[in-house]
Amino acid sequence: MKMSASVLQAGRPWPMGASVRDGGVNVAVFSAQATAVELCLFDDTGGQQTVRTLLPARSGDVWHGFLPGAGAGLVYGLRAHGPWRPDHGLRFNANKLLLDPWAREIVGRFDWRGTHFGADRDHPQHLDLQDNARDALKARVVDDRFDWQGDQPLHTPLRDSVLYEVHVRSFTRLMPGVPEALRGTYAGMASPAAIAHLHRLGITAVSLLPVHHCLDEERLVAHGLRNHWGYNTLGFFCPDPRYATRPDGATAREEFRRMVQALHAAGIEVLLDVVYNHTAEGDERGPTISWRGLDQRHWYRLTPTLPHRHENWSGCGNTVDLRHPRVLQFVLDSLRYWVQDMHVDGFRFDLAPVLGRGNDGFERHGPFFKALAQDPVLAGTKLIAEPWDIGPGGYQLGQFPNGWLEWNDRFRDTTRAFWLGGDCTRGDFAQRLCASSDIFQRRAREPAESVNYVVSHDGFTLHDLVSYDMRHNEANLENNRDGHSHNLSWNCGWEGPTDDPEVGLLRHRLKRALLATTLLAQGTPMLAAGDELGHTQQGNNNAYCQDNEIGWIDWSRADDSLIEFTAHVVALRRRLQPLANRWYTGLANSQGLHDLTWLRRTGAALSDDDWRSRMSRILGAWIGAPGRSTQPLLLLVNARDFDASFILPPGHWQGELDTAEADGRFRAPLTRATPLMLRARSLVLMRDAGPAGRIAQDQGGVPAADVPPR
Repeated sequence: MKMSASVLQAGRPWPMGASVRDGGVNVAVFSAQATAVELCLFDDTGGQQTVRTLLPARSGDVWHGFLPGAGAGLVYGLRAHGPWRPDHGLRFNANKLLLDPWAREIVGRFDWRGTHFGADRDHPQHLDLQDNARDALKARVVDDRFDWQGDQPLHTPLRDSVLYEVHVRSFTRLMPGVPEALRGTYAGMASPAAIAHLHRLGITAVSLLPVHHCLDEERLVAHGLRNHWGYNTLGFFCPDPRYATRPDGATAREEFRRMVQALHAAGIEVLLDVVYNHTAEGDERGPTISWRGLDQRHWYRLTPTLPHRHENWSGCGNTVDLRHPRVLQFVLDSLRYWVQDMHVDGFRFDLAPVLGRGNDGFERHGPFFKALAQDPVLAGTKLIAEPWDIGPGGYQLGQFPNGWLEWNDRFRDTTRAFWLGGDCTRGDFAQRLCASSDIFQRRAREPAESVNYVVSHDGFTLHDLVSYDMRHNEANLENNRDGHSHNLSWNCGWEGPTDDPEVGLLRHRLKRALLATTLLAQGTPMLAAGDELGHTQQGNNNAYCQDNEIGWIDWSRADDSLIEFTAHVVALRRRLQPLANRWYTGLANSQGLHDLTWLRRTGAALSDDDWRSRMSRILGAWIGAPGRSTQPLLLLVNARDFDASFILPPGHWQGELDTAEADGRFRAPLTRATPLMLRARSLVLMRDAGPAGRIAQDQGGVPAADVPPR
């Protein structure tokens, strides 16, 4: 039906955005600094403006109105009136149509035309008077009803969780068994072939790279590239249509929900990588799409002494300011939407310290964290922090509230250094195996709150980590200047692909050792999709803009033996859980048994000097109190380039894992009279299968030794 501005009523100031209720559509918009806000209606395609009228009511900092007779499908945009004072941080320009920040569906495509900029691009202090309504992005009111057919959250305990970081498109774009029309989509992620692979590995939760509707940056578009990873959010309530079988918002919502249903039915949780630290508008030179035009001074953090400039603590031009209650509400509304309406199980927060920044820096118990902790919808979800940003005091590993998980880059860097020849002590490595107790235990955190990983989306793949000393990012068209230069990688003697069988065998052995270390360590393990099958990005360690064969997993070259090895180690973790989700003391219990003892290759306990040694890379851990095994376990590590004998403690030892073997099966001969030959660059896990299941102290037992020094 055709809407008339004359019927617009006052409505109410909640909920934010446009919502269907009481036989019409209510619109509520936040702007504390605007002098007026207009509602503009469009035809179904968004090409023709049909109504332009002022929202008739204001309650505090919310402008609102109610349109009787309207419903789902209504296409609309906003215009905000107010002062153009960039020197004061105010950039109102009613010539620019604005996207509702709470939009549930986005209509149109952004094409980087000059009319989308609030300022004249040649004269940044001058207002651009061109009206951009025809080409601007609009919002569509949606009907969010969906039959979930009894779908419920899984609430997988952390002690059982194995995370799998994966990109929706890259995972199935070349996957055999996925119908061609579904490849690279939410539906492809939900396909039997994709789920079968996750089941084969033993994955309990997929951590999806951003799926919020995102914008490709101007530089990428100019070079024919795109923001493949999606860390440039445009619609915080909208699944990105680029991952749907048809590029429209309704299809994206439907297929995303079907994906969640299918994964839940398979026992797999769905976590989202979310980007609330910045928006797609960029810095003060960027376009006016939504937040900037509505109330820049409250949506973003501006430089106090130069309010025309943004504080760029995200590295992406702007920083969202959660100090304002409405901005905090926006983030919480978005999170609740994805839990309540899309049934996701948790979130990984990109550059998470931004969310806890107050007036004087990061606040562990700041408003955002308090709001999450008491929220009945969000409190039970898995919350994972990337615990750093690029602002002052931006490195906050271990500083997040209890109950939060954190990406542990100390585990990543130490594990790489230990196995690949970097600077590292045995004590450093043992600390990382024990959930970085020096960081997390002293803050009364649980071991499982350390997310252990050696590889993530950001950096080399596992295969490239052992194949390249240098980054090779030329395809990004930034003259190979982007990406990390400190990779702690090792090419094993040859840069890139090689037919040398010795180099190939060494690379395979190192990959197995790195995977096993990640999966058996205390904490919550995370694998990066493709690492279990030898995925390569051809040495590109920053493939954020490579929506092509560089970024896609090449299943035709999958290493099936490595997949089987990974599945075997995941199964061992699930069955034995070598290191429990509790802190070890190194002390004896009432039966004289130590919960954890660290050993030299001679069988003696490590001394203080042994802990500090940067030369030796051989050690063992006798685990008297495993997480699930009813019998003691022995974890042996040899990261040197030669085989070494290891005197085993008393017990009836049986091998469970040997990473020197391609399939991980233990085949070494075992006798009680001779030491075990621990092969170069390998990790071994053993179980005491003796009749008593415990080591008697009167037989010599295991010498006492502290857990790694903190």
